[in-house]
Amino acid sequence: MAELSDDERPTTDQRVRVILAEDEAIIRLDLKETLEAEGYEVVGDTGRGDEAVRLVRELKPDVAILDIKMPGLDGIETAREISQERGAAVVILTAFSQRDLIEKARDAGVLAYLIKPFQSSELVPAVEIALARHREYQAISEQVDQLEERLEVRKIVDRAKGKLIDDQNITEAVAFDFIQKTAMAERKAMRVVAQEVLDGRQADV
Repeated sequence: MAELSDDERPTTDQRVRVILAEDEAIIRLDLKETLEAEGYEVVGDTGRGDEAVRLVRELKPDVAILDIKMPGLDGIETAREISQERGAAVVILTAFSQRDLIEKARDAGVLAYLIKPFQSSELVPAVEIALARHREYQAISEQVDQLEERLEVRKIVDRAKGKLIDDQNITEAVAFDFIQKTAMAERKAMRVVAQEVLDGRQADV
């Protein structure tokens, strides 16, 4: 993917704030340099999962980028802690692409992931995807309090978005906007509207 142009990069007063948690210092430095070159602000970094949770609580970043294997807490448990507290959008870094691992990450609240070794051009899109999905997740969280239920609603909403995207050739953002606005207009939970989309009872975007 192409790098962001100067117009597309975050401006100084709206820079996205990032926490990095990666136990290999060289990779952590590379991540920091790449993100800062793209206009992001790295407000904290660590090599431990438990320290990452503390940094998110204290610094309240927009995004947390976590390695899957760390001392203290691994990336999955760190992601679960952060997601439970609605702390930040979570991107996971992993050297493995096993489906079960990715599913565990998703169930812990991870919103995007990167397989190591990754290209610098892959990092920014992953962060932006996580941010967009985090905004959606926050909207879901306003309706649902418990983490497990929020995750279940997110899965149903994601499936409904996929159906709308395939059936009507629209973007992910437009699909979510339709589900959210329909839920508000009809005074229904987003989970209900998403299920109606899947059942073919909500189709006109």
